Amino acid sequence: MIQRQSPLDFHRGRLSRCCHAIGILTVVLVITFSASAVYAVPSFARQTGMQCTGCHTAFPQLNPFGRAFKLSGYTMSNEQSSLPPLAMMMQGTPGFTHTESRQPRADVPRGFSRNDNMSLNQLSFFYAGRLFGPYAEGLVGKSLAGILNSIGVFAQGTWDGVAKQWAWDNVEVRAAHATTIAGTDVTFGGYINNNPTMQDLWNTTPAWGFPFADSNLAPAPAAAPLITGGLSQQVIGFGGYSMIDHLLYVDVGAYRSLSAHVQKSLGVDPTGETQLDDFAPYWRVALEKNMGSHSLEFGTLGLAARTFPGRNHSAGHDTITDVGLDSQYQYLGSSHDVTILANWMYEMQRLRASRKLEVAGNSSNDLWTASLTGTYLYDKTYGIDIQYFTIGGKKDVTLYGPRTGRPASDRWVFELDYLPFNKLGGPRIWPASNVKLSLEYALYTQFNGAHRNFDGSGRSATDNNTLYLSAWIVF
Repeated sequence: MIQRQSPLDFHRGRLSRCCHAIGILTVVLVITFSASAVYAVPSFARQTGMQCTGCHTAFPQLNPFGRAFKLSGYTMSNEQSSLPPLAMMMQGTPGFTHTESRQPRADVPRGFSRNDNMSLNQLSFFYAGRLFGPYAEGLVGKSLAGILNSIGVFAQGTWDGVAKQWAWDNVEVRAAHATTIAGTDVTFGGYINNNPTMQDLWNTTPAWGFPFADSNLAPAPAAAPLITGGLSQQVIGFGGYSMIDHLLYVDVGAYRSLSAHVQKSLGVDPTGETQLDDFAPYWRVALEKNMGSHSLEFGTLGLAARTFPGRNHSAGHDTITDVGLDSQYQYLGSSHDVTILANWMYEMQRLRASRKLEVAGNSSNDLWTASLTGTYLYDKTYGIDIQYFTIGGKKDVTLYGPRTGRPASDRWVFELDYLPFNKLGGPRIWPASNVKLSLEYALYTQFNGAHRNFDGSGRSATDNNTLYLSAWIVF
């Protein structure tokens, strides 16, 4: 999703979920040979011979086997499929977006009305699975194929139906190996990707967090920590991870901004984005315990970055540090699936450069977010999701605008889902396909510092309440 320009672009960049299929495949191959919530992707289902419910509850939310599949580098296979690892997704086909009051004309993308819009949210193409799909042995022989089949790819290219453009989206190449050390099961691996937290196994981190499919036409809070989409598709990063004794997960990596020229060639507009000064370290530690039908996870993650606001080097750099805590509980039954997700993120901002450039009024700020989400799926078919999300932080009129000067927003999200093919698979012509029909309502009690009372714009928080009806199709 490509977001509209706002004053916070100096610190969080643009959240881009758009991509170009040909560009992605090229980049994946370049990354792979130079290095010599995952969506529910049907190419994974064909590769493993399993239904979507083998790896997911209501897609794209992962279950324990789905997390194990991702941990292994997208490479598990029953060796039965002869099809290439290609897939396609349509999100909002079409989707209908209604806000409680008409949006300001300046906030509405060209070609759309101020309210009650129909749109294709995004159209994505995937190359996802083993690096050479089922063809490695035929291409290079059995011995070398064993090595190549330990390398997996998740590459997504998307047409944004609102911005009307292609760009690359989430892209990752990873390799993993499972072994036993001193009687302890250990899986370790490495990755290269373009979005911090994309590699994570749980749906509590930003890249794969709820809501899984928002309208690109819906109003959204302006403030967000840098790690929460502020670097998506603007960076390249690498790292290593390990799962020890099916209990302790450790991931250490680093990210660096791509040049403006490279970003433009991949469909990303770098104007006004936050640029990383050299490599920014990323870390993730989590404990997970699987107990029959139950699983429980507690973890922490973070990113430490020196940044150039708006890609402007003239005033030196800012320092932004994000630290988060998360937890996930999951119960999987024959008819009832329950998942509870909790996330808290705190950002420390040292804004010396931004203050010199007069894009921030304070030399230091803090920002925090918290969310609690509950999801329930009955008979693998009927779902309900409820989330409370809040964001707050220090007042800064220059950074957050003169209306309130505050980054505070509070939102409830209610969603109903119907997945007609989730339990038994898709139609006979294409059994690996799936469909999710969703009705989502977002209710704001505070929006960019404004409560129910009117702010200086004559617009209250509840004016941004949004109803979104969509169909999500993968095949």
